Amino acid sequence: MRIIKKVSQMQNLAKVLHGKGKSMGFVPTMGALHEGHLSLMRRARKENDVVIVSIFVNPTQFGPAEDCRRYPRNLKKDAELCNKIGVGYIFAPSVNEMYPDGYSTYINIEGNFTEVLEGKSRPGHFRGVATVVAKLFNIIQPDRAYFGQKDYQQLLLVKKMVEDLNIPLKIISCPTIRESDGLAMSSRNVYLGAEERKSALILNQVLESTRKSLKYRIADARRMEDRIIKIIKKEPKVKIDYVEIRDWKDLRPVKIARKGCVILVAVWIGKTRLIDNVII
Repeated sequence: MRIIKKVSQMQNLAKVLHGKGKSMGFVPTMGALHEGHLSLMRRARKENDVVIVSIFVNPTQFGPAEDCRRYPRNLKKDAELCNKIGVGYIFAPSVNEMYPDGYSTYINIEGNFTEVLEGKSRPGHFRGVATVVAKLFNIIQPDRAYFGQKDYQQLLLVKKMVEDLNIPLKIISCPTIRESDGLAMSSRNVYLGAEERKSALILNQVLESTRKSLKYRIADARRMEDRIIKIIKKEPKVKIDYVEIRDWKDLRPVKIARKGCVILVAVWIGKTRLIDNVII
């Protein structure tokens, strides 16, 4: 396995691999790898000749109140995990390599995808996500790119960008990977104290119970949201950002909660922000 830090080197490698007829699977990450990331890499390994993983903590997707410097970084450990999976290359550029002096081009995706939920709570976040993902796609030129459903709004946003900009690759959606206790895997879970971790379990518990209750019936969406909020509030350490039920294809608001909806939640537990979702 090889670690590449220069954009020009990564582009040259991509040309060589394509010239040899190799299919390339790409997994974009910000490092601090966990089993969720590794599951994407395993899927990519099965479906492609070569797997490329990017490790880049993207400063443009962090808001003013979010500390990019606090995000966990351990390239050596991440590289060891990638090597065990069979990743061929890690692209780990510096901030200056991705955003050199004078950089001034950004991608804005308008409409429902970016003005609600995470877009409303984290202004500018998806501008940063869309920009860095588009740059990575252009640099690496993969055939397939793999994203987890835990970041559901991000997944839809990337699919929309690829469609609208006619980017020639396929986005592969992969299921959320959870800890044995049901907590969705996230690099931010390491920030949770023991008691906070226990409180966080309410998210999957209420989402799963709601999913089961809606599997064979319908309900008023607002009443169901209120029910979820009421249950989450039983955990005093958990502060709710949003609880919303939306159409699973395009995140349109819905009046009726039923099959074909997605329930999305975001909460603060102490200083740690967690998101989760479940598709009905």
